[in-house]
Amino acid sequence: MRKDITVTAEVRSTRGKNEAHRTRRDGQIPAVVYGAYKDAISISVNPKEINKIVRSSTGFNTIFNLQIAGGEVTPVMVIDQQVDPIKGTLLHADFKRIDLTKRIKVTVPVHAFGEAAGVKVQGGLLEIISRSVEIECLPDEIPEDFKVSVADLMIGQSKRAGDVGLAGSMKLVSPSDTVIAHVVALRAEEAPAAAATPEAGAAPAAAAEPEVIKKGKKEEEGAAEEKGKKK
Repeated sequence: MRKDITVTAEVRSTRGKNEAHRTRRDGQIPAVVYGAYKDAISISVNPKEINKIVRSSTGFNTIFNLQIAGGEVTPVMVIDQQVDPIKGTLLHADFKRIDLTKRIKVTVPVHAFGEAAGVKVQGGLLEIISRSVEIECLPDEIPEDFKVSVADLMIGQSKRAGDVGLAGSMKLVSPSDTVIAHVVALRAEEAPAAAATPEAGAAPAAAAEPEVIKKGKKEEEGAAEEKGKKK
């Protein structure tokens, strides 16, 4: 989605870790802009402005103007970013120039809404399987999101990517049978295993002979052998 936002940038004449550290120390972050059959340019931008765009409702699908000091003003999108894994601060960003006359592929969030009949009436469970779909469209027609009603879903029914409402130049790229949400039956709780009982007509198992009796038999047998030797 295109927004009336302009981010200013400075050209970086040198590269490397030391230059990147100096850029961040000055409150900027290193970045690069490329695409649209033009040369890539190393730049520096204000990380607060980029964070505000990425964290907005349109996120990475936001198209805004990048104004490079002493150079071009071009519509761009944030394609990638590097974030500090500990501090969570933005370290680097990649921007891609956007040709507003050509279709591009984007991933758009899908939000399921409504109470499924299969949950309300049949006691089923609504499961959300996919939260986004990929489409292709003109840059100015990128939607903020798609909304899909699940109110009519019964157990065993689903909403798929093909059910998403497309308009204008939009074309579905994700497989049309990709499941967005479905209603499933709750699994019945397994009954506790019954205690094992002997089969009808089976003889009861013989009781184990006490150890003291076994020991007594051995002593008697030993005494008989000893008596036989004396004879």
